[in-house]
Amino acid sequence: MKHTVSRTHEQKQAALTTARILLEIKAVNFRPAEPYILTSGWASPVYVDCRKVISFPRARAKISELAANAILREAGYESIDAVAGGETAGIPYAAWISERLMLPMLYVRKKPKGFGRNAQIEGDFHPGARVVLVEDLASDGASKVNFCNALRDAGAKVDHAFVVFFYGVFPGAMKTLNEIGVELAYLCNWWDVLEVAEADGLFDKRTIDDVRTFLHDPVQWSSLHGGKGA
Repeated sequence: MKHTVSRTHEQKQAALTTARILLEIKAVNFRPAEPYILTSGWASPVYVDCRKVISFPRARAKISELAANAILREAGYESIDAVAGGETAGIPYAAWISERLMLPMLYVRKKPKGFGRNAQIEGDFHPGARVVLVEDLASDGASKVNFCNALRDAGAKVDHAFVVFFYGVFPGAMKTLNEIGVELAYLCNWWDVLEVAEADGLFDKRTIDDVRTFLHDPVQWSSLHGGKGA
């Protein structure tokens, strides 16, 4: 089920640059013989750890630049009042991106701390503030819904979410957010990573072929490798 959303030349180049960075810092793992079971329950031969970016200053500077540009493209230049990061992986990205956009930063807890007016939100904002949620990645979108709802419950207006990496293969991820009126933007997905990995000869042909099989039918691949199915 190839991800077929049309992208501009700028978006495609940003995607390939991000994919190349993630491969270079070894944030990407291809492991068809020993599948990963993701938090969402899907079995996957591929895994990406966007948290590694925090340890590579030049890589994170470039990804932050590309992310800020993507958010401006999707949400507009004067249509955001604050950038919120989801606990915990989204927090550094929110810090870097809010700095580039010259906007206040917030972060959203996974669970309320139990006291205070905005028990799940850290930072200062006014009711009705237009907030973009930032996270490192999305596989099925479920955790993003929880963060968006927490921001809305605290009085924010949330129409946009952004992730560096979107799996782009599992069914329903975009739909999950669209159903609550949130548009998801991202830099790159597994098809972009596969394209760069194959072009640069980073993995053997069998591994590449196994990953391509997964990307074309992730639900069946998952059900055949110990994960959930349709």
